[in-house]
Amino acid sequence: MAANKSSAVADQEPIDVLFALHPKFDMLDFAGPLEVVTSALFNPKDASTKAFEVTVVAAEPQVLSTQGVVVSSQITFKEAHERLEDFDVLVIVGGNVKDVISQELEPLGLINDFAELQKRDPARERTVLSVCTGSHLLAKEGILAGLSATTHPDYLTEFEKLCSEAATRNMTERTDVIEDARYVVNNLRFDLGDEDDNPYIRRKSDAGRRPSNARKGSMSLRGSNSRRESIARRAAMRLGGLRVITAGGVSAGVDAALYLVSVMVDEECAKNVASYMQWTWNKGVVVDGLDI
Repeated sequence: MAANKSSAVADQEPIDVLFALHPKFDMLDFAGPLEVVTSALFNPKDASTKAFEVTVVAAEPQVLSTQGVVVSSQITFKEAHERLEDFDVLVIVGGNVKDVISQELEPLGLINDFAELQKRDPARERTVLSVCTGSHLLAKEGILAGLSATTHPDYLTEFEKLCSEAATRNMTERTDVIEDARYVVNNLRFDLGDEDDNPYIRRKSDAGRRPSNARKGSMSLRGSNSRRESIARRAAMRLGGLRVITAGGVSAGVDAALYLVSVMVDEECAKNVASYMQWTWNKGVVVDGLDI
């Protein structure tokens, strides 16, 4: 079944987020980013202007977390695969990832199909966000080849092994594993522009430039005078320009989700959410770019 839109303000349709839950997932990995995105508003004075629409996918109608709390899903993985083009963001949480990997369970297939979808359609702005050991599932599927990534600090050795095995198996570049980062962002995005416009990479020399607020395929410039990228350049990026964010342990998912809000809505919105949550936003690492 299709998820109903809860709000739409002019051309500002809610950004569709798919949370993938597996048995014995970690509750805070899910609840932290969920609180962030469901609190984000396009207009801080209008509660009806929700910036994100959330859908929860799991193998069963109810899924048990590591903490013993049961969460109801809205769609099955079969439905999620059929509707994958509807979603802008895929969130992969941690907890019990060894069983998922050893038994080759979902959301492994969903991760792979979401990445392949971006390669086929680079004009659309899509993001995959993993929290805690959720990054191990990205590593298993080879999504992190040639990228920088992090995970829960207690599981770095296991993570590095998974990344190395994927690189060997697929004959791809290794992953640059970053320790002690709240989150790591790959494939910084800019508004789509003409082929002759400036390249998409925002480096230290670009400090002070206003970051892009583009979303939904980056077609809405919304008055931004930021640098732009072409579809051709985006297609040439790893994974067709799929933004890949890996967060560190458990609570770091909140920081990563705030970053996501800052780039897909705007920074002021992210600050408003952090204030509402009484949360100090600890920023992470943006590869080849500056965090905002």
